[in-house]
Amino acid sequence: MTAFLKKMKPVVESRSDDEAVVTAKGSSQIDTQLHTDDATTAIRIDDFNAYYGAYQALHDISLDVPKNRVTALIGPSGCGKTTLLRWINRMNDIVPTARAVGNISLGDLDVLANSTDVVDLRRQVGIVFQKPNPFPKTIYDNVAYGPRLHLRISRSELDDLVEWSLQKAAVWNEVKDRLHKPALGLSGGQQQRVCIARTIATGPEVLLMDEPCSALDPISTSSIEDLIYELRQQYTIVIVTHNMQQASRVSDMTAFFYQGRVVEFGTTDQIFTRPEQKQTEDYVTGKFG
Repeated sequence: MTAFLKKMKPVVESRSDDEAVVTAKGSSQIDTQLHTDDATTAIRIDDFNAYYGAYQALHDISLDVPKNRVTALIGPSGCGKTTLLRWINRMNDIVPTARAVGNISLGDLDVLANSTDVVDLRRQVGIVFQKPNPFPKTIYDNVAYGPRLHLRISRSELDDLVEWSLQKAAVWNEVKDRLHKPALGLSGGQQQRVCIARTIATGPEVLLMDEPCSALDPISTSSIEDLIYELRQQYTIVIVTHNMQQASRVSDMTAFFYQGRVVEFGTTDQIFTRPEQKQTEDYVTGKFG
């Protein structure tokens, strides 16, 4: 096993019930700092604004995303959740009209700085999209693609890494006898887990997930949800979801977005059972959305 694999041992943390709350802009109480004794900040977002041309998609976003937790971003379609996700690993760089001001930091790394190596950033901050998107390659080559680009390892070490990644993605037992078959021949749920394995094979610190279960059947959705909660032991996960039940099942923290602003941010238990804002209560109880 390579040194790369040896350092990637899970850190087990328990779900915290301490709360952190952020209220809507203009409220007398604005608090985005973590108040958990055992939580450290993995991603700090401060006074962040995002635009597509003249249209402002995000307004004054400030969030502390805790390490080794699952943070769900919820809210109606078009409220800016995916826009924020795409800026965290600079995916919006490829959109000609997109621009952003403010701060996003990953530890000591200034994500938005011109000097930031975007390729290296995307190795540290992996993303899994709404629809499974395996490459038209074998299962093995899908998972090995990133390590071949970024790591200098032997073939035997690469074999170990592919197996390790597929095991972490809870799909190894289903594909171990067909590693050199096309990944496109797998079911939707299997394809999504192979995509997760492909993402974690490069050793990211953060996993971004943009509605990873929306194109899947209920059984596959359940498998992915179980996987997300297991992966939080080792990775910081930010997930965009429109499914309130899913957010309540898999996440530790929840941020409610509305019209490009964060209305409220806190523990998932607090957001769903004791929301501070009437707008949050109306959304999570299905009165609009």
